[in-house]
Amino acid sequence: MSNKIIALASDHGGYDLKVILKAYLLDQGFEVLDLGSAGSESVDYPDYAAALASAIKENRAPRGILLCGSGIGISMAANRYRHVRAALVHDRLTAELSRQHNDANVLVMGGRVIGPDVAIDCLKAFLNTDFDGGRHQRRIDKMS
Repeated sequence: MSNKIIALASDHGGYDLKVILKAYLLDQGFEVLDLGSAGSESVDYPDYAAALASAIKENRAPRGILLCGSGIGISMAANRYRHVRAALVHDRLTAELSRQHNDANVLVMGGRVIGPDVAIDCLKAFLNTDFDGGRHQRRIDKMS
C-alpha cells in the first residue's frame, strides 16, 4: 500500500473544507480515496467515520482525514475503532504532536471552526511528521 494514498471523508459540515483539502492533496501528487459526502445536504457523520475506518482496516489507505462541522463528533465516532487513532487538531502544533506522540493515523478538523490556510498547514504537518516511538509506543500499545 502506498503512503501516497489518503482516505478522505466528511459530513455536510466539513464538505467545503473537504473540497479544498482534496484539491491540495491531488496537487501534491496524492491519490485520494474520497469516501463522501458528495455535498452539503445533511448526512450522519458516524457513517463517514465508519467508511474511513473500514478503508484503513482493509488496507485501502494507510491514513485518512475526517471533517465535520466542529470535528468533535466525527473524531468521537472514528475513535470507536481500535485501529484508528483520530486526532482533532486546531493548528500546526497539535497536528505535529498528534503524529510525534500519538502516531495518529487520522487527522480530524472542523470545517466550521478552522480556515483553509490553517487546515492546509495542519495537513502538511500531519503528512510530514514522523512518530517518535520510544516511550510513546507503550502508550499506543495500550490503546490498540
